[in-house]
Amino acid sequence: MAVNGALTAPDDLIELGRIISAYGIRGWVKVQPHSAQAEVLRAAPIWWLCSPAPPAHFGAKVAAGTTASAAWKPVMQAHAVKQVRPQGSTVVADLEGIADRDLAESMKGYTVHVSRKDFPAAQGEEYYWIDLVGCMVYGDAQADDSQDAQSALIGQVAEVVDNGAHALLRVTRMEQASPSAEPVAILDAKDRAVEVLIPFVAAHVQHVDIAARRIDTDWPLDF
Repeated sequence: MAVNGALTAPDDLIELGRIISAYGIRGWVKVQPHSAQAEVLRAAPIWWLCSPAPPAHFGAKVAAGTTASAAWKPVMQAHAVKQVRPQGSTVVADLEGIADRDLAESMKGYTVHVSRKDFPAAQGEEYYWIDLVGCMVYGDAQADDSQDAQSALIGQVAEVVDNGAHALLRVTRMEQASPSAEPVAILDAKDRAVEVLIPFVAAHVQHVDIAARRIDTDWPLDF
């Protein structure tokens, strides 16, 4: 069933990849996933394609008080996935509404988004990276009996990156003036947020509670 242009974009879309070229002569597209979790692309029944921002042009005419970038509005198109399969490190797909190579080639640069509700259920101790972003990270308060649970706060996950061997949590360091106070970012001498990379491996991550948005680790901050 064609859904192109017939739906309102949901508010839980996650960008998972980018169209890099057409594939074959029948309108298939080739997508470079943003991470190793390409199985989400292969499982989702609908892909939302977002048009890329046009290159900035000197002297572009826009409304008074706006900039060229502010005047541009992305176009989101919903396409039912007819067929999809892995192709090396990429994913190729036959999408409803893209019926020939020329149209597929014109989609180069479009980003591919999937509704979070369409993600397959994670198995066992597996977690989707997007669900880890925003979680608060806590260290081992038992190392010092004078500390309470709040003093063990390390920070908040800003990003999950892949170093080839395993995932790394890029954590923005945070502190609290009191247990009831809102955490604030720790800044360095140049007013830049202090960050720490924590391996997301069982040896150093003791507990993950997605519902509570909490991760517990014993990773030493002076490593």
